[in-house]
Amino acid sequence: MAQIYSLALYETRDPHVAEDITAMTFLKALAALPRFREQGEGLESTFKVWLYAIARNVISNERRRHRRHPEDPIELALDLRAPDDPAATAETRLEARRALAAVMELPPERRQAVVLRFVNELSAREIGEIMGKSEGAVRVLIHRALVSVRRRSEP
Repeated sequence: MAQIYSLALYETRDPHVAEDITAMTFLKALAALPRFREQGEGLESTFKVWLYAIARNVISNERRRHRRHPEDPIELALDLRAPDDPAATAETRLEARRALAAVMELPPERRQAVVLRFVNELSAREIGEIMGKSEGAVRVLIHRALVSVRRRSEP
Protein backbone atom coordinates (compact mmCIF):
# COMPACT_ATOMS: atom_id res chain seq x y z
CA MET A 1 0.00 0.00 0.00
CA ALA A 2 2.83 2.40 0.82
CA GLN A 3 4.36 1.84 -2.61
CA ILE A 4 1.12 2.69 -4.41
CA TYR A 5 0.71 5.78 -2.22
CA SER A 6 4.31 6.79 -2.94
CA LEU A 7 3.75 6.48 -6.69
CA ALA A 8 0.57 8.54 -6.45
CA LEU A 9 2.28 11.16 -4.29
CA TYR A 10 5.15 11.59 -6.74
CA GLU A 11 2.74 11.85 -9.63
CA THR A 12 0.32 14.30 -8.00
CA ARG A 13 2.49 16.05 -5.36
CA ASP A 14 -0.63 16.29 -3.20
CA PRO A 15 -0.92 13.95 -0.19
CA HIS A 16 -4.71 14.15 -0.12
CA VAL A 17 -5.09 13.29 -3.80
CA ALA A 18 -2.48 10.53 -3.38
CA GLU A 19 -4.56 9.05 -0.54
CA ASP A 20 -7.67 9.16 -2.74
CA ILE A 21 -5.82 7.50 -5.63
CA THR A 22 -4.48 4.79 -3.31
CA ALA A 23 -7.95 4.08 -1.95
CA MET A 24 -9.48 4.03 -5.43
CA THR A 25 -6.73 1.69 -6.65
CA PHE A 26 -7.49 -0.84 -3.93
CA LEU A 27 -11.24 -0.50 -4.42
CA LYS A 28 -10.85 -1.19 -8.14
CA ALA A 29 -8.48 -4.08 -7.42
CA LEU A 30 -10.93 -5.56 -4.93
CA ALA A 31 -13.77 -5.29 -7.44
CA ALA A 32 -11.64 -6.87 -10.17
CA LEU A 33 -10.05 -9.55 -7.97
CA PRO A 34 -12.31 -12.37 -9.26
CA ARG A 35 -11.00 -11.64 -12.78
CA PHE A 36 -7.32 -11.64 -11.74
CA ARG A 37 -5.35 -14.53 -13.18
CA GLU A 38 -1.78 -15.36 -12.21
CA GLN A 39 0.57 -15.23 -15.18
CA GLY A 40 4.31 -15.56 -15.41
CA GLU A 41 6.85 -16.28 -12.72
CA GLY A 42 5.26 -15.75 -9.33
CA LEU A 43 1.97 -14.71 -7.82
CA GLU A 44 3.47 -11.86 -5.77
CA SER A 45 5.24 -10.31 -8.77
CA THR A 46 2.24 -10.73 -11.05
CA PHE A 47 -0.13 -9.31 -8.45
CA LYS A 48 2.18 -6.34 -7.80
CA VAL A 49 2.41 -5.57 -11.51
CA TRP A 50 -1.38 -5.86 -11.84
CA LEU A 51 -1.87 -3.51 -8.88
CA TYR A 52 0.59 -0.96 -10.30
CA ALA A 53 -1.21 -1.09 -13.65
CA ILE A 54 -4.49 -0.30 -11.89
CA ALA A 55 -2.81 2.57 -10.01
CA ARG A 56 -1.37 3.93 -13.24
CA ASN A 57 -4.85 3.95 -14.79
CA VAL A 58 -6.36 5.65 -11.73
CA ILE A 59 -3.61 8.31 -11.88
CA SER A 60 -4.34 8.88 -15.57
CA ASN A 61 -8.04 9.25 -14.82
CA GLU A 62 -7.25 11.75 -12.06
CA ARG A 63 -5.10 13.79 -14.45
CA ARG A 64 -7.92 13.85 -16.99
CA ARG A 65 -10.37 14.94 -14.32
CA HIS A 66 -7.98 17.65 -13.14
CA ARG A 67 -7.51 18.96 -16.70
CA ARG A 68 -11.27 19.12 -17.21
CA HIS A 69 -11.95 20.66 -13.79
CA PRO A 70 -8.83 22.63 -12.79
CA GLU A 71 -8.36 23.77 -9.22
CA ASP A 72 -6.09 26.41 -7.74
CA PRO A 73 -3.47 24.76 -5.52
CA ILE A 74 -3.30 25.84 -1.90
CA GLU A 75 0.21 26.88 -0.90
CA LEU A 76 1.70 24.53 1.63
CA ALA A 77 2.90 26.01 4.91
CA LEU A 78 6.62 26.61 5.07
CA ASP A 79 8.76 24.87 7.63
CA LEU A 80 8.98 27.31 10.54
CA ARG A 81 11.82 25.65 12.44
CA ALA A 82 15.21 27.27 12.06
CA PRO A 83 17.76 24.86 10.57
CA ASP A 84 21.23 24.44 12.08
CA ASP A 85 23.02 25.59 8.92
CA PRO A 86 20.74 27.85 6.88
CA ALA A 87 23.12 28.12 3.90
CA ALA A 88 23.59 24.36 3.56
CA THR A 89 19.90 23.68 4.04
CA ALA A 90 19.01 26.30 1.43
CA GLU A 91 21.48 24.80 -1.05
CA THR A 92 20.19 21.28 -0.45
CA ARG A 93 16.59 22.41 -0.92
CA LEU A 94 17.52 24.29 -4.08
CA GLU A 95 19.20 21.21 -5.54
CA ALA A 96 16.25 19.03 -4.57
CA ARG A 97 13.80 21.50 -6.11
CA ARG A 98 15.82 21.63 -9.33
CA ALA A 99 15.93 17.85 -9.56
CA LEU A 100 12.22 17.46 -8.76
CA ALA A 101 11.31 20.20 -11.24
CA ALA A 102 13.41 18.47 -13.89
CA VAL A 103 11.69 15.14 -13.18
CA MET A 104 8.25 16.76 -13.27
CA GLU A 105 9.04 18.35 -16.67
CA LEU A 106 9.72 14.94 -18.21
CA PRO A 107 7.10 13.49 -20.52
CA PRO A 108 4.62 11.42 -18.48
CA GLU A 109 5.95 8.05 -19.65
CA ARG A 110 9.55 8.89 -18.74
CA ARG A 111 8.49 10.41 -15.41
CA GLN A 112 6.50 7.31 -14.49
CA ALA A 113 9.42 5.04 -15.40
CA VAL A 114 11.80 7.07 -13.21
CA VAL A 115 9.37 7.12 -10.27
CA LEU A 116 8.66 3.40 -10.55
CA ARG A 117 12.40 2.62 -10.73
CA PHE A 118 13.88 4.94 -8.12
CA VAL A 119 11.01 5.67 -5.75
CA ASN A 120 9.19 2.35 -5.81
CA GLU A 121 12.37 0.37 -6.53
CA LEU A 122 10.82 -1.85 -9.19
CA SER A 123 12.96 -3.77 -11.67
CA ALA A 124 13.04 -2.87 -15.35
CA ARG A 125 11.16 -6.10 -16.05
CA GLU A 126 8.36 -5.18 -13.63
CA ILE A 127 8.17 -1.64 -15.00
CA GLY A 128 7.99 -3.09 -18.51
CA GLU A 129 5.07 -5.28 -17.52
CA ILE A 130 3.28 -2.33 -15.94
CA MET A 131 3.88 -0.02 -18.89
CA GLY A 132 3.48 -2.62 -21.62
CA LYS A 133 7.09 -2.32 -22.84
CA SER A 134 10.09 -4.61 -23.12
CA GLU A 135 12.73 -4.57 -20.41
CA GLY A 136 15.23 -3.05 -22.85
CA ALA A 137 12.81 -0.30 -23.83
CA VAL A 138 12.34 0.56 -20.15
CA ARG A 139 16.10 0.76 -19.62
CA VAL A 140 16.42 3.14 -22.58
CA LEU A 141 13.48 5.19 -21.32
CA ILE A 142 15.05 5.54 -17.87
CA HIS A 143 18.48 6.37 -19.31
CA ARG A 144 17.06 9.12 -21.51
CA ALA A 145 15.04 10.47 -18.59
CA LEU A 146 18.12 10.64 -16.37
CA VAL A 147 20.11 12.43 -19.07
CA SER A 148 17.28 14.98 -19.39
CA VAL A 149 17.07 15.45 -15.63
CA ARG A 150 20.82 15.97 -15.35
CA ARG A 151 20.77 18.59 -18.12
CA ARG A 152 17.75 20.43 -16.68
CA SER A 153 18.85 20.39 -13.05
CA GLU A 154 22.29 21.87 -13.63
CA PRO A 155 22.50 25.49 -12.44
